Amino acid sequence: MSLSAPIRDIVIVGGGTAGWMTAAAFAQTLARSLGAGGSIRLVESDEIGIIGVGEATIPNIIEFNRAVGIPEDEFMRATRATFKLGIEFVNWGAVGDRYIHGFGTTGQRTGALPFHHFWLRQRKAGHAAPLGAYSLNVVAAEQARFAHGRPDMPGSPLADLAHAYHFDAGLYARYLRSFSEQRGVQRIEGRIAQVEQTADGDRAGHIAAVVLEDGTRIAGDFFIDCSGMRGLLLQQALEAGYEDWSHWLPCDRAIAVPCASVQPLTPYTRSTAHAAGWQWRIPLQHRIGNGHVYSSRFMDKEEAERILLGNLDGAQLAEPRHLSFRTGRAKRFWIKNCVGVGLSSGFLEPLESTSIHLIHMAIARILDFFPRAGFDDSDIDSYNELTALEFEKIRDFLILHYKLTTRDDSAFWSHCREMQVPASLQRRMALFQSNGRVFRDGAELFVENSWLQVMVGQGLEPRAYHPFADLLPEDEVQAFLDNVKDVVSRCAAALPGHADFIERYCAAKSG
Repeated sequence: MSLSAPIRDIVIVGGGTAGWMTAAAFAQTLARSLGAGGSIRLVESDEIGIIGVGEATIPNIIEFNRAVGIPEDEFMRATRATFKLGIEFVNWGAVGDRYIHGFGTTGQRTGALPFHHFWLRQRKAGHAAPLGAYSLNVVAAEQARFAHGRPDMPGSPLADLAHAYHFDAGLYARYLRSFSEQRGVQRIEGRIAQVEQTADGDRAGHIAAVVLEDGTRIAGDFFIDCSGMRGLLLQQALEAGYEDWSHWLPCDRAIAVPCASVQPLTPYTRSTAHAAGWQWRIPLQHRIGNGHVYSSRFMDKEEAERILLGNLDGAQLAEPRHLSFRTGRAKRFWIKNCVGVGLSSGFLEPLESTSIHLIHMAIARILDFFPRAGFDDSDIDSYNELTALEFEKIRDFLILHYKLTTRDDSAFWSHCREMQVPASLQRRMALFQSNGRVFRDGAELFVENSWLQVMVGQGLEPRAYHPFADLLPEDEVQAFLDNVKDVVSRCAAALPGHADFIERYCAAKSG
């Protein structure tokens, strides 16, 4: 094959959320470019389970679904989804503390300054409400209210109520499978027994084919490894290597179990810190997904399971599933004619619901760098560099949650509080602690408001604030804050209940 020839045959190894998101996006985007005789094939085995146990997402998932052409109401009914306005963190800074990291904005920028500098000024004077009182996402979440944004109301907090979803990951994969197969993706059932690589020439070491246990040989030009933590192609065949981050993110185990729903149907994920990790709570239309992420260095699985089962809101619906993981990333994400997507490329615990975002961004970046058969090294190097940077920025944001704690009630939290963190994170913390400054680093995922809410929520207190905040009279600043809080409160009160909105818009059929 000519090195300038187009890619014709794409093989996706593994299904689940990563595999079928990739298949759906490729089917929608690449079908025409592959031309007659081209193919997108996905190989998976029903005998191999998937990690997905119920997913919480961040607002970027809306972009993916829209780009692929998935109607929101149809998707939500199919996956029994609910809406998500943010994440509540309980017992993270200190036992008894709680705050919500809400999507969207907090307050209103005025003049040259972000809102929070005026808020910091008034808080130091004892005249400011908690930061979340100035965020519609936070107030609506606390009141279990939701509605779509109102772009016909520019300038109002209601204009853009940023949201994401909670949904059943297995149902999402099933929905995407049907969507993809209708658009020409071929699913091949079977377990892979062998990975063939070329031996010589310009393509030496490239993946030539995967061979199933029944002897079926599936050749391709371009392979996407969605085989999960096994990393069948990227790690096992191509030896990408792994950068271990467990010294910063010490949790390495998880237990997952569903329970019956309870009221109210809350539009937020909850993360409750325990003695050696934390528990997630993800409310769906038909059940609540629960899990306990913990460190096996500080707690055994029996104790971890006891804590999880003792903190369910409803009746237990299944036996607990135990999972093991190692936080970190592949040293290389794209090698020769193979790219890892999903857990084959790395694992970052679900504390801020970033796993599906990383799948989405990998797919988008593959399309940006979509190769010809020659697989140019400059493209591959740029892809690897950008992906590594994205993993590292998210890593720092997750570490922030563990580092910013005053808890000393367990060896785990003492370890987290005292551990050395990456220099990049230490600089951010020092910058905020000095004068309350928060800056987004390039196109990183988490914006200033996300960093602000976590740092404030977990007790990082700035010594000062931007001096321009002192240029206005105190009564004028106080009136500004009071007005923002009042507008947010009135807008929240105008929203329908979350459960009522779902019932009218996207309730799944019973059964």
